[in-house]
Amino acid sequence: MFLITGIPASGKSTVAQALAERLPRSAHVRGEAFRRMIVGGRAEPVPADHDDEGPGEETLRQLRLRHTLAAASADAYAAAGFTPVLQDVILGDELPRTIALLRTRPLHVVVLVPPPGTVAAREAARAKRVYDDVVTPARLDRALRSGTPRIGLWLDTGEQTPEQTVDTILRHAGPTG
Repeated sequence: MFLITGIPASGKSTVAQALAERLPRSAHVRGEAFRRMIVGGRAEPVPADHDDEGPGEETLRQLRLRHTLAAASADAYAAAGFTPVLQDVILGDELPRTIALLRTRPLHVVVLVPPPGTVAAREAARAKRVYDDVVTPARLDRALRSGTPRIGLWLDTGEQTPEQTVDTILRHAGPTG
């Protein structure tokens, strides 16, 4: 199993899809899909450094539900003989918490950490908007680097294509089939 994380616009979706396409039997599990399934009462995610209080209780509860459902789905795909590539924004203390939810081993954790300027350029090139004047790529990058445990492979992908990133991940993971 692979777990791909990083801040928004770090390349998680692109890299996870490219990685899944390189594996013989695989499933791309998108954590964001579980957030979007909540229709009534959805609490939008607020980064911990957006304000002094951080995410509210309901936001954190829904975030943890999303991670729990994504982990269960990834494990179900693994039980059915697929290599899951789980991709989501999982930062800070939520990373070891989510890892503990996953039962499938080996588990390869990959944290994408391109420079904030690269993230800002990627954000500008896509329709989806996450950042604003308060929550900037630089600010969220600092929060990631200072508040997320150094688990797994941390990759600065600012100068890599998605294919080069997948090559690096697969070299680090060793045999996967």
